[in-house]
Amino acid sequence: MGDFNLALVIVAIILVVVVFIFNVYLLVNYQHPDDKNQAYFPKFVVVLGLSVAAISILMLPADVANRQACRHAIYNGACNLTLPMKDLWLAVYILDAVLVFLVIPFAMFYYEGDQDKTVGKRVASAMCWVGVSAVVCALLLGILYGLIGKVDFTVRHLTSTTAAFPSSFSYSSGNPCISGKQCAAYTANAASEKTWTMRTTFPEYVVALATIVGSVLFTIFGGVGIACLPLSLIFSFVRRPKAVITRSQYIKEATELGKKAKELKKAADALHQEERSGSKGRKWRKNVKAVEKELLQLEDDVKLLEEVYPQGEQAETSWAMTVLGYLAKLVLGVLGLIVSVAWIAHIVIYLLISPPLSPFLNEVFIKLDDIWGLLGTVAFAFFCFYLLIAVIAGAMMLGMKLVFITIHPMKWGATLMNSFLFNVALILLSSISVIQFCSTAFAYYAQATAAQEIFGHTLESLRGIRYLYKYNVFQIGFIILAGLTFVYYAAFGWRRKKPSGRFQLSS
Repeated sequence: MGDFNLALVIVAIILVVVVFIFNVYLLVNYQHPDDKNQAYFPKFVVVLGLSVAAISILMLPADVANRQACRHAIYNGACNLTLPMKDLWLAVYILDAVLVFLVIPFAMFYYEGDQDKTVGKRVASAMCWVGVSAVVCALLLGILYGLIGKVDFTVRHLTSTTAAFPSSFSYSSGNPCISGKQCAAYTANAASEKTWTMRTTFPEYVVALATIVGSVLFTIFGGVGIACLPLSLIFSFVRRPKAVITRSQYIKEATELGKKAKELKKAADALHQEERSGSKGRKWRKNVKAVEKELLQLEDDVKLLEEVYPQGEQAETSWAMTVLGYLAKLVLGVLGLIVSVAWIAHIVIYLLISPPLSPFLNEVFIKLDDIWGLLGTVAFAFFCFYLLIAVIAGAMMLGMKLVFITIHPMKWGATLMNSFLFNVALILLSSISVIQFCSTAFAYYAQATAAQEIFGHTLESLRGIRYLYKYNVFQIGFIILAGLTFVYYAAFGWRRKKPSGRFQLSS
């Protein structure tokens, strides 16, 4: 079958199936009890969105493996029997954009619609809101594409005379050209540089703009997450409960939590009464957010109390599992810290310093490939996935208002579908930037791939956008936020959270 790598196709199909099954498992275990046996369309969107995000991350290692399947070809264009990666990239990212800007907003508007309305009215209301958003997005994309949807490539116009090819040929950094003479590319003056302007395709332009939006989120959440992901696990072990409490202490703490639960129920009933009367103003929304925040804190306090005072016939086993859980967090935190430091060092060494001091992780992946064909690809996939998990961890850690929206926290067994949908949209947007960032950070290892053609040559030469990449704006912001987060955890990470006090609504 020539260069066609049948094993690559089989592995790709198996991974897609595994990703879908794993995301269904996440949905079932994270969903709120109120959403069981209902809200099937939002659940379908959640599974589809998470699967697209995971598959898009896996496609970059697949792209590298796909390129290696053509290693016996004289040139890349001579290999026509491998996966059509460029078409797959564009298809996945167009689907990504449709999900983020159309399907997920529709699912959120439908889910959050008035439950007293009929299904038809809720669908019509959601379609109306999404239609307005779609028209605005289409106009904005059309105008931008028409005005500045072009790429500017800087090229150097060279001419030279012909020379006889020498009988012996050697290449080195000190002797880059034949016969010991400098090539015209090294001696040409600045006047030989010209700019070629070409119009990019509309799908590539949509991917580029989505990448910019995702890059802003990636810089903020990824920079925070790359530090907080391992350190939160380590300091969780530091702040762990050292021993079980007495029964009298448990009764005292449980009584306080019971009082707070009654306060929250009273506040929730008052807000529900206001909603029925139609007085849903700014103050009402502010109080709803306050109740949600206090409810999450109450759930955390209850969970901690259950940890320090296990009950039932398996109390000793529960405490042993709690201890082992914190030890596992310490081990994972230390391993994560090593990976985070490796990521930050690689960004500084390979991306921020010009010329790069060393290929660093690129060389590691290549040497792993020499040991076993796919070992380097697996390590490469792990680093890409770790970066996406760091972005998610950063979003969860911030848990605050981002401009006009609020981050929806996800909790095991207590996540409503609107929070699920919001986080899926965030993950989808960030996944585009993670791929772009990885294709740039590992350009030496992932060279000649379809991803580099889209995210390297086109995106970094796009008019109006290329300067953000030329001056490494996102990489610098990433490193700064990572450093600030390290400092924050070093100063305050070891402290225990204090009780929030008596809860009151805004008047």
